Amino acid sequence: MRRTNLLPISLIFGSAATLGVPAALAQQPNKPADTGDPVVEEIVITGSRIRQDAQGFANPVTTFSSETLAQSGKTDLADFLAQSPALLGSITGDLTAGSNPGFGEVGLNLLDLRHLGVDRTLVLVDGRRHVAGLAGSAAVDVDAIPTDLVEAVDVLTGGASAVYGADGVSGVVNFRLKKDFEGLTVRGQASRSSQGDGDNRFMALTGGRNFAEGRGNVAIAYEYSKDDRVFDQDRSYLRPLSRFDLAQNQDDLGDDPDLPDNVPYNDIRYADSSPVGAVDVDFDLESDFEGNGNVYDRGFLLENSGGFTQGGSSTQTNGYQGDLFPESERHLVNLLGHFDVSDSLTLSAEAKYARTRAFSIAQPSYDFYLLMTPDNPWMPDVIRDSIVPGGAAIFFEDPDTPDGVIVTRDNFDLGTNGEDTTRETLRGVLALSGAVSDNLGWEASYVYGETRSRIVEANNRFEDRWLAAIDVVEDPVSGREVCRSSLDPDADSALEGCLPYNIFGTGFRDPRAADWVNTDSVSHTKVTQQVVSGSLSGDLGDTFKLPGGSIGFAFGAEYRRETSDSVPAQEIQDGLTWVGPITPSEGSFDVKELFAEINLPLLTDARFANKLSLGAAFRASDYSTVGKTNSWKVDAVYAPVESLTFRGTYAQAVRAPNISELFSPESTTFNFIVDPCDLNELNNGSSTREANCAALLNDLGIDPSTFLPSNTPQATVFTEGTFGGNRNLSEETAKTWTAGVVLRPEFTPGFTVALDWYDIEIADAINTPEANELAELCVDQPSLDNPFCAGIDRDPDTGYVIGFTVRPDNVASFRTSGLDMTFDYQRNTSIGDFSVQLVGGYLDRIEFVATPGAEVDNDLGEAPMGSLGVFFPKFASTLDVSWIRGPLTLAYGLSWASKTDRFTRETLRGDPDYADSRFFRVKEKWDHDIHGSYDITDRVNVFAGINNLLDQKPAFGYSSYPISAMGRYFYAGAKMNLGGSAR
Repeated sequence: MRRTNLLPISLIFGSAATLGVPAALAQQPNKPADTGDPVVEEIVITGSRIRQDAQGFANPVTTFSSETLAQSGKTDLADFLAQSPALLGSITGDLTAGSNPGFGEVGLNLLDLRHLGVDRTLVLVDGRRHVAGLAGSAAVDVDAIPTDLVEAVDVLTGGASAVYGADGVSGVVNFRLKKDFEGLTVRGQASRSSQGDGDNRFMALTGGRNFAEGRGNVAIAYEYSKDDRVFDQDRSYLRPLSRFDLAQNQDDLGDDPDLPDNVPYNDIRYADSSPVGAVDVDFDLESDFEGNGNVYDRGFLLENSGGFTQGGSSTQTNGYQGDLFPESERHLVNLLGHFDVSDSLTLSAEAKYARTRAFSIAQPSYDFYLLMTPDNPWMPDVIRDSIVPGGAAIFFEDPDTPDGVIVTRDNFDLGTNGEDTTRETLRGVLALSGAVSDNLGWEASYVYGETRSRIVEANNRFEDRWLAAIDVVEDPVSGREVCRSSLDPDADSALEGCLPYNIFGTGFRDPRAADWVNTDSVSHTKVTQQVVSGSLSGDLGDTFKLPGGSIGFAFGAEYRRETSDSVPAQEIQDGLTWVGPITPSEGSFDVKELFAEINLPLLTDARFANKLSLGAAFRASDYSTVGKTNSWKVDAVYAPVESLTFRGTYAQAVRAPNISELFSPESTTFNFIVDPCDLNELNNGSSTREANCAALLNDLGIDPSTFLPSNTPQATVFTEGTFGGNRNLSEETAKTWTAGVVLRPEFTPGFTVALDWYDIEIADAINTPEANELAELCVDQPSLDNPFCAGIDRDPDTGYVIGFTVRPDNVASFRTSGLDMTFDYQRNTSIGDFSVQLVGGYLDRIEFVATPGAEVDNDLGEAPMGSLGVFFPKFASTLDVSWIRGPLTLAYGLSWASKTDRFTRETLRGDPDYADSRFFRVKEKWDHDIHGSYDITDRVNVFAGINNLLDQKPAFGYSSYPISAMGRYFYAGAKMNLGGSAR
């Protein structure tokens, strides 16, 4: 699955309320279902602006309650919601730590509904838009939403664009906040993993009071949360000797069909590199010495594996992972209030300030083939004496090149790179609402949102200073080691203030020299959002009354403007440092919209029609970027009897390209590319890959049958490329339909079954491939005449990929479908109140087509190794069982996902013996949670729990799948209600 990249500079389980709330995410357990006659209440539901009966709503909506959130032990909303099958693909903290995130992305928590990408999931707060958390994107960082202030979370698929506008092609997640506070509530919680790390501290205070004889209410809420970093080497199974990865079977270099092509190896390292320097004295690209003068041990060279070895002197690959979880800290302040000016006019306001900071360690800087001359006084004599005269001139193809050696080095001692990002979110809402009559109401609102980010790239190396610092000679006067540029102002890397740095070995790091070479580069981004909207809603009363009741309607207009600015540090803009160059970017758009909605209650309480209604919605939009678009929805609800309801929707949704996709300037980036035309990769793609690669290489005069860049060090280095936006993009268009049934059998009070099928197909989808995907897509299409090949630059002499250009385009399509299932049973007995909820999701298809006419990439049931956060289990479910007796609550939760394929269909289709069959499948997820709470008094509650009770670990070859590496996790806390309540 080619998911939309986060290039900043890159539940549908049932009906409303209790129908379709995932297990372990169920509604408040100490409020069991009322098994008597239902009370029909008309409310405003997520997915509609018309007040109507929630049980008769056509769109399946899943609601997660605040009580369930608190009892889950989760203090992060994304972690909580990502348990549900529909949001499995969400981006949580472990996916934005270490070497995983791009520029400015560390610590982000983004929701992904239906595996269709974070930019296709619309996040709302109280039915209104929220400013994005990432420059250039529409994705909302849910860390900016206060956990303890959430009353409920609604998740909806189908018809969302017609009601709320663009970006919701996969659906909507709406956070409903608590209102009308009276008194003071304090909650605190502390958590820690069984490994003694990953600590979380959480505190929330909420206070409010009514005034003006109950006509108004004002409240303030403060929330604090802090999470500690977890380094990948803090988990024993991820350390070099314990961690195994698949690599080319060295006993099967001839591709014996009776032997697996890839087998597990531990202690995998980068060939011919070292933290102390790997020194090549004879220029044969095989290291001879370590930088300290010891003989270099290449270990066991893993041929045809892309430049890796097992053991030896080389750098261990897992040293480049960095953190498993980032350090994060959040401060959130919310001010809420409303006042009834009169019986027909209400003023409401909200102000929010959120400050989130995330820090994560990534990887060190590294160098390939540094030329070091023999006059460097720190060069060991054994290396100096082994220099091959004239070798450097031949290697660099320059007769003026002086004699020396080449050094490849991973500079851990210089300081590991990291990112420290502080995001400040401001959001204000001012709204007026009122009633024109008993049947007609109105609302007008203004929303302003702003996210400012301060991005610090820690230990960002100045390239010119580094080259000057390692070019060391002896001062003939003092006899001390100095930079060549300090003696020779005409030297290639002459810089004032240079301090020499010893790269031969480790333990010689001069902190002053490191400080001179490195800098903490500070960049800034700013995103703003303004929304002005007004609407009228109500019903026609008795004027145009249908047999089922009054016709409901809503219509209105909305104006929205969004801007995004990104200003990298000057040294990054100028390309002077390890990170960069990155060009400043800015962009904006506005959209004017008209919308309307109608609900036709055709029949109520009729024979064979307890309820029959039809509905429709339409939205016309005019974007400053893509012009006019239309979204619409039609729906129907039919209940032949009270206990059985059928429902369905059919809709067209749109997504306009975001600012980054449109306006990102061309910038330089680096990627490690696995060449799809390598002999070892020909069977890992489409059926046309081999023929396309042959044609491509033959045109260059290269024999495809001997093309093995994976065995060539020059071809297994990071490749420089560019990426940028595309101002010619148009909107994406999705067709979505849902069909479901809800059963509430009269013979089993308290039991509900909800089954809903969904189908989403997106045409003209914007595809922004990563560099590796770009190279693969070029040769995996029906022919080489495609837009992806234009983005790959190959050396005309060797055929190796030497450059790439990545730009988004409207060339792809997506399709997904599946079934959501909810079984809910609640029963009150003399020994306590019992609640059992089982929620399941069946994924029927998840398909991607890169260009029209290309082969369908079917990702169903896959979780490919090396594809971070990309997994598509066919089945997933959550189970919740709770028992309440008096002040005591005990609960058990289970989050389960079916086995997945470790390799793609394309890989195994072309190479059935790619690996031993026992590695074909990734184990199931079994996350068992237990929770208990006790009311000490009517004002004080204590609670504790354990998540991942059986301490399941990630599967072989993964660091965060099918479960995170945090492991067994304990939490405990208390809540005090010092008078009053909230609704």
